Parts: sequence; C-alpha cells; structure tokens
Amino acid sequence: MSVNSFGAKASLDVNGTSYEYFRIDAVPGSEKLPYSLKVLLENLLRTEDGANITREDIEFLGAWDPSSQPNHEIQFTPARVIMQDFTGVPCVVDLATMREAVQGLGGDPSKVNPLSPAEMVIDHSVIAEVFGIAGAFEANTDIEYQRNRERYQFLRWGQKAFDDFKVVPPGTGIVHQVNIEHLARVVFPRTVDGVLQAYPDTCVGTDSHTTMVNGLGVVGWGVGGIEAEAAMLGQPVSMLVPRVVGFKLSGSLSEGTTATDLVLTITEMLREHKVVGKFVEFYGDGVSQVPLANRATIGNMSPEYGSTIAVFPIDDKTIEYMRLTGRDEQQIGLVESYARAQGLWHDPSVEPEYSEYIELDLSTVVPSIAGPKRPQDRIRLDESKAAFRESVATFVGHPEASIYDGYDGAVADTMGASDPTEPSPTSVDSSPAPADPAHHTMSPRVHASTPVTLADGTEFEMDHGAVTIASITSCTNTSNPSVMIGAALVAKKAVERGLTRKPWVKTSLAPGSQVVTDYYDRAGLTEYLDAIGFNLVGYGCVTCIGNSGPLIPEVSEAVNANDLAVTAVLSGNRNFEGRINPDVKMNYLASPMLVIVYALAGTMDIDLFNDPIGQDQDGKDVFMRDIWPTEAEIDEVIGGSITAEMFTSRYADVFAGDERWQSLPTPDGNTFDWDADSTYVRKGPYFDDMPAEPEPVEDISDARALLKLGDSVTTDHISPAGAIKADSPAGLYLSSHGVERKDFNSYGSRRGNHEVMIRGTFANIRLRNQIAPGTEGGFTRDFTVEGAPVTTVYDASVNYAEAGVPLVVLAGKEYGSGSSRDWAAKGTALLGVRVVIAESYERIHRSNLIGMGVLPLQFPEGESAESLGLTGEEIFSVEGVTGLNDGSTPKTMKVTAVRPDGTDVVFEAVVRIDTPGERSYYLNGGIMQYVLRNLAKA
Repeated sequence: MSVNSFGAKASLDVNGTSYEYFRIDAVPGSEKLPYSLKVLLENLLRTEDGANITREDIEFLGAWDPSSQPNHEIQFTPARVIMQDFTGVPCVVDLATMREAVQGLGGDPSKVNPLSPAEMVIDHSVIAEVFGIAGAFEANTDIEYQRNRERYQFLRWGQKAFDDFKVVPPGTGIVHQVNIEHLARVVFPRTVDGVLQAYPDTCVGTDSHTTMVNGLGVVGWGVGGIEAEAAMLGQPVSMLVPRVVGFKLSGSLSEGTTATDLVLTITEMLREHKVVGKFVEFYGDGVSQVPLANRATIGNMSPEYGSTIAVFPIDDKTIEYMRLTGRDEQQIGLVESYARAQGLWHDPSVEPEYSEYIELDLSTVVPSIAGPKRPQDRIRLDESKAAFRESVATFVGHPEASIYDGYDGAVADTMGASDPTEPSPTSVDSSPAPADPAHHTMSPRVHASTPVTLADGTEFEMDHGAVTIASITSCTNTSNPSVMIGAALVAKKAVERGLTRKPWVKTSLAPGSQVVTDYYDRAGLTEYLDAIGFNLVGYGCVTCIGNSGPLIPEVSEAVNANDLAVTAVLSGNRNFEGRINPDVKMNYLASPMLVIVYALAGTMDIDLFNDPIGQDQDGKDVFMRDIWPTEAEIDEVIGGSITAEMFTSRYADVFAGDERWQSLPTPDGNTFDWDADSTYVRKGPYFDDMPAEPEPVEDISDARALLKLGDSVTTDHISPAGAIKADSPAGLYLSSHGVERKDFNSYGSRRGNHEVMIRGTFANIRLRNQIAPGTEGGFTRDFTVEGAPVTTVYDASVNYAEAGVPLVVLAGKEYGSGSSRDWAAKGTALLGVRVVIAESYERIHRSNLIGMGVLPLQFPEGESAESLGLTGEEIFSVEGVTGLNDGSTPKTMKVTAVRPDGTDVVFEAVVRIDTPGERSYYLNGGIMQYVLRNLAKA
C-alpha cells in the first residue's frame, strides 16, 4: 500500500464503476511535466513505501529540471511484463530453476511466481522454409512444431504451473502487434488488496521493440531477460530520471508517402540528434494527423534511433484504435476518463517543458529506403540507384567507389555490421538528403553477370544487386493496414498488367496478426498476392530476425560460387549485414509496397521513378507509377474490409492455441521434471552451490583478454543467433548428443539450453576479433597453450576456466547496441568473462552485464584500447573491486595491463555500475541471485 504522503488517493467513476487512483496534480509542478514523466510520477505516487520510493523522489520528479543531466535514481514498477519466445523461454527456465533453488535453501517453491502479469507471444521460431505455394503456412508450422516440440511442451507446463503467466501459442502473431491489438490496456484496471485501482498501463519487455506500444500512449521499453525476470518477481526497475526530447510534428504526409518513409526519416533525424538513453515524446498540431498505426510504427523503431521510448500521448486517435480493435466499451471509457482526469490527454495548445527540441514538417517526408546495412542510413528513393552503385563496390572489393570512403579505414578490424553509429566528419554524409536528386553521383556499374538454371529449367542471368529476398515481414509495418492494403493493391495492379516476381526472388508474407489475412480475404486481395509468390509463410517475425530460410538452391549456389553481392528487401526494422541471410550481403528496409515493387523488378540497380519494372502482356513497359495505388483507393478498401469484429473474433480465445498446441503432452507439478536428454531445455547452472549469503567481491588479477573488438559491436554479434553450423562448437555438441544436422534448428530456438548458447556466444559470422587478425567469426587466441594458437572462443574459454584464469573483453564505442538479448550477457558470464572494458555502452546490455555479475568498466574519456596501445596479449588486473563491499560504488578502478615484454599500461577505468540497485545485484553475483536470496528469506 502507498504511504500516500501527498494525499493523492482519489476515486474515479466510469459508467457506474468506481476506481481508486492517485492524482498526479497532487504534486506541485506536475502540470509542466512531459506526458512520459507524468506517467512515471503516478507510478511513484502509487508505490511510495517510504524506503525504496520516498517523498523526496516524488518531489524531485515534480520539480524536474529539463536542463539537468540524469543523476537521480528512481524505482519504476511496470504494470506488466511482455515476452517473445526466444528471450522468454530462458526467463521461464530460470523461474523453474529458481523454484528448485528456493526449495534447496529451505524456502517454498510455490512463492516463485510472476507478481506482475506476464504474457508471452511465441513468434520467433517460424522459419520461411517453404514459400510461394498455397500450403506454405501449414508446412512451415508443421516444421516449427517438429523442431520446437520440447520448448513448447515446457512453455505449456509453465502456463499451467505459474500464476499470472499467459502464453499466446505459435501461429497467432508477433508479440508487439498482438500487444497493441489486444494485450495493451492503456489504462490498467487491477484489484489490489481488495480495491479496484486504475493506473497507466506500463510494461517492460524482453525485446527492444517493446516500444511499439508507445504509439498507444503506453510507456514501455525493452529490458534484458534478466531484468524482466526480476520485474516479474516484483522487483522494480532501477533507472535514472531521463532527459526528454520533445519532437514537434506539424503538417501532414504528402500523397505517395507512407508510414515507412516517415519512420525512416525520423530514425535518421533522431540518430543524428543523439537520443541514446533519452525519452522521446511527440507533441504539436501534427500529432493529430498521425494515425495510430503510424504512431506504432514510429515507436517500434525507437531502438534503431537509440531512445529508451518514443511515446505519443493519449487522444482521439487512441480511442478510435481501441474501438477498431474490439476493446471493451467500459475499458475505452476508462481510458478516456482517466487520461482526462490525470492531464494525460493530448492538448496541442499546451507545450510541456522538454530537455531538447526537434521538429519535423510531415509534408517534407519523401519516399525512402534504408541500407545497405544500417537502419539509420536513409536513402531517398529517387537516389536509390545511384546510392546502390556507390555502395555495391564496397561489397565486391572496390573500395574506391564506396560511400564509406574515409569510414571503413577508421574502423579497420571491426565487423561488417558494426560501423560507428556516429560517423566522423570525414566519413559518409548522414544528413537528410537535399531536394536535388544529384546527391549521389551515378557510378559505373560493377558487373558479374552469372547464368543460372533452376530445377524446373528456368534460365536467367543474375548480377550484383539482384534482389534474392523480398519479404513483407515484421510488426513494424504489418501492423499498419494502410501500407499492407497498399501492398496488396500493388500486387493486384501488377497481376492485372501481367507482371510477377523475378524467378530468383524468394518472396514471403509473414504478418504479425491473423487479422491481416482476414482483411485481405474480405477485400478479395489474397489471390493477387499469391499470384506473384507472396503466399502466407507464417505469423511471426521470420525474415526480420534472420528466419528467412535458405535462398532458392540454384541461386544460393550461384551467389557463393561467384561472390555475388545480392540484396534483400524487407519491411522490417533491422538490416545489419549477416542478419537476414548468410548469402546476402546488402539488406534494405522498405515499405511493404516497395517490397513488392522490388520483387517485380528483381534488382536494386533500378531507378523506380524512371526505369520500367517489367513488361505487360503486350510487351509494353510497366513503371512503378502504373501500379501504385492512391491514398483514396487504399482508404476505400480499408473502410470496406476492416471491422472490430475481426479483432474480437481472432482474440476471443487467443491463449488456447490450435490442435497442435492443445495436443502437446505436458508434465504437471510445481517443479519441472527436467529431461536429461533434452537439447532444448536444461536446468541452468546459475544457482549451483550458491550460499545463502553472498561472499564479498574481490579484486581481479592475472586475467586474459578473450576478445578485442571495435566500435558498435551489437548484441547480434555477441549473442548466439541464426543457424548453427555443423563444424561449430554448438554443432559438434548437438551431433555428440545424437541430433542430426537437419534438426539443429537455430540458436534462438535453443536458448533454453545453456550448453548450446555458451558455445554460440561471440560466434557471429561477421565478428572480427582483433586478437586473432585475419579470422572472421568466433575465434581467438589461447594463451594457455604454447604459441597462443588460434582456436574457437568457446574452446579457449574452457582451457582458461580449467587454468583458473579470469577473462576480459575489450571493446570500442556503443558496446552492446541493438536488441535486448539476455544471452549476450549470460553467454559472456558463462564463458568466464569477469570484466568488460569499453569506450561506451548502450543501456540495456550494460545493465544485463551487471545482472549476470560481469563488471562493466569504461576507458577514461578520450582513451581507447588503441590509444593506450592495448593489443589483447596483455595480462590484466583490476584493483578497487573490493571497494564495493563498503556500501558505496567507487567512481574509478585501477586497471593494470602487463605486456608480453614486461612493460605495463596503467589507467583509471570508470565504473559503470550506475545505481545502488545495480551495486546490490553485482554484490550478489547477479540479479537472479539477489531476488532468489530475498525470496528464500521471505
């Protein structure tokens, strides 16, 4: 119960139902706060306990100084936790393991339950193995169940065993789209100690794109699975009150531009503005011109521009969307009444105070794509051909023609997908393109024309830039009826002109909700998508997370035999090199409508405004403009095909699942009956031999560097992801346990087995470890062996562990950027890494490292491994760790690196344990151990 020192408790009547709530305006100064900070303020008022959350915390937030830097810690308690299956399975594995550990410490295992509602959507496991035929969805779903049977049985057990834990089964949708269409409450009604309360719906999620729900006015963001577990168990999220960037919108989008064009423009602008770790909040007259679906698209890509959230306030568009998606009228009434009573309803005439300001006139947005390997690298569509010709040379060995001149050299020995987020002034121009389309000078075409014959006898020639994957995928865009109906109309017009996909293009449709195919069917558009190869392959993330499946076999053979720089075009949010498909070097983000156009054209080497994309039945050229629908056409189809009944029908029994799910045999009991032969789900080692009380932390000595990495190393590079190679440590492990190569599945699907995941950590095919120059992938040098030979990261770690040698990782700027992947931290810890020393970190991964007992240190300002002359061959020691035992966190710790010749490098590293809560987690060996000890004492 709240201490309620401000007397904020009040009552709100909505259609005869009374709700208790805590008035934000009870706190002086609250009327000036941005929307997002008002939500945090209510959270503190409602959870004030006088100890962890105090009157002083509330007063501080009410008197927030927009110009201040983040320096005040608060404890935020989210209303719920949302998960996808790749990151969610380890959470449930850990909860199951904790039940046994609590029992071992003399506690009651039944106490280990989510104390906040937890919801999981299984969306990350379906792969586009089969495509372009009517039965692709059923075939891929059957394969998915065959591969993931053990995981799904475990999750069904968890759904029955744990209170307040729900699972949306496979084949239903993508977590973030299901969240905005069904799970999000916007205002949360919940009975607490017998009293019906109403408070803002807030959430944390085990996926960085949890921010999609920001479009509904829900403050939520991605955290590591480790933090999510703690939140599920009632632990607040420790955070510093952030700076808030006010993003003013004015005007409206022009005819022919889409939500995708808008979000790529905003991504470019905010990445340039530098919003990492900040809240972004949209305001102004233009907000009312942005449909809810577009808001969700913008919120979805918050991780791509680096902000913690990108939130829109509640307004009429929110209410319209809730009604469209079939929300209960009482809930809709509660949202509007509560938002108005709390000052959370958008008033364009009122401008809150913000830390920083940025503005966009929506009418200036132009058609765009982004690529070839970073989502913030926006390209005007009218310059895309020239931009492709400039960039393709970097992928085929002609750097003199590269748009990355002066850029690649600055990041030599970093990996391909990890160029610096903020280029140097001498590198590629990342500013918005000028109106003059001559921004990119047309370079000579680099050719490698290659003849290909398919199994059915079809013959053609492929060249650099061939589009080999065209995928309508990802909740980023499939949640948006405007661009999805637009894409289907493009398909219809194309079929009517006699066009189809080029034979080398692997096409796929993977929406984030079954409602999408419902409105396609109702509008009579499904047949046109099927006709050009965009058959349904599954309801899940698919291509956007690398589950694109293999290329057409003969195409793949030609690509690899001739080193072709081929491309993928997808309606997703991530396009890092190596992420989409190992055969594809260049990846472009585009609207679903453009995905279809590029599938018809078959190449990136095309000016879509002036070059034909094909020929019709009469041999006449067909241009993009000939098949592009008008906004009026799109709106007419939307009005006649999308109803609230579609949503209520599809979500009426969303947790039940199909016959496949319901027929899975599932064990019973409070603790899980682990299968010793399982290669999918294994009891984690985190609590083995854990004492009831933590032992004091000690300084680190005689450590070796496992890896030395460059700038912008993403969690994609650290965390095991994608296919498992037969000759990799993980592949050899599976083979030794009787798993055939065809059944290896992906790393993501095996996150519940730490033995697989350890072996895949730092094994990304694009990783370049500077300790082992000339290698690409998960390799290092093993200094326990004479001559320090090159070996795999995993095998070296085993030898270091046997020799009792602690390990260090050296890194550059923005270490751990990208998605919130708990295994990027878990794998690091289980490999024996005790310390990471980087130039800077992105928020989630730094937090996760602490959550796994790994110490994050930062090079002194202006220094780096290179400037200090570190090669990774040194022996490291860290002094000052013991200072954490004294009740405070030292600002720096002394690092000594002894070179092979006996000389040393000494520097004071900045300690990146930023809050007292993080210090407690580190002292306990991690956040799970901290929570477990508290549960055992209760």
